[in-house]
Amino acid sequence: MQRSLVEERRADRVPDLLLLLQHPAVITLGVKGDGGRSNVVALPARLSELGIAVEETGRGGDVTYHGPGQIVGYPIIDLRPDRQDVHRYVRDLEEVMIRTCADYGLEAGRIAGLTGTWLRTNEVAEKIGAIGVRISRWITSHGFAFNVSTRLDHFQLIVPCGISDRGVTSLEQATGRTIPVGEVEDRIVAHFAAVFDREVSRAV
Repeated sequence: MQRSLVEERRADRVPDLLLLLQHPAVITLGVKGDGGRSNVVALPARLSELGIAVEETGRGGDVTYHGPGQIVGYPIIDLRPDRQDVHRYVRDLEEVMIRTCADYGLEAGRIAGLTGTWLRTNEVAEKIGAIGVRISRWITSHGFAFNVSTRLDHFQLIVPCGISDRGVTSLEQATGRTIPVGEVEDRIVAHFAAVFDREVSRAV
């Protein structure tokens, strides 16, 4: 679907899009090096027992986990003519998640040299939002993953994003309360529109 919509966007047959979804439990690999395959620490038999597939993708970044309770965002937007800067694009995605955290009283931020959105708890930085993008002739695909009520123990099956000395957290873990995923999606949409200077028109 992404590949098809990228071509539709390139041909200007569809406007800029933001797809929001939840994946079934899956481990995905990037295109850098071995894609993060060496950072999958669980044995194939254990993954099979849990019903977790390992899939290759066309995005940047290392290995990550997706599952229910995690909002995955796939922006399919044309960065031309005035946003043709890959680093700015990644920082903007981080900003969307930083602002979403702020809505729930959490001060998220960035870590120099690392991609994603981070919360500092007990002096240890834990990732709440991961990013892995693809940009082809300035049309974007793939994107970000924001943990709302994700099963954090599943991240122990991998070395998330190849980073062994940092943790992973979620909105519910950080706030200590149940938060509806749909509510968080609405906040992400609002912040995405503000950061990227877009107007929202929801698909039916």
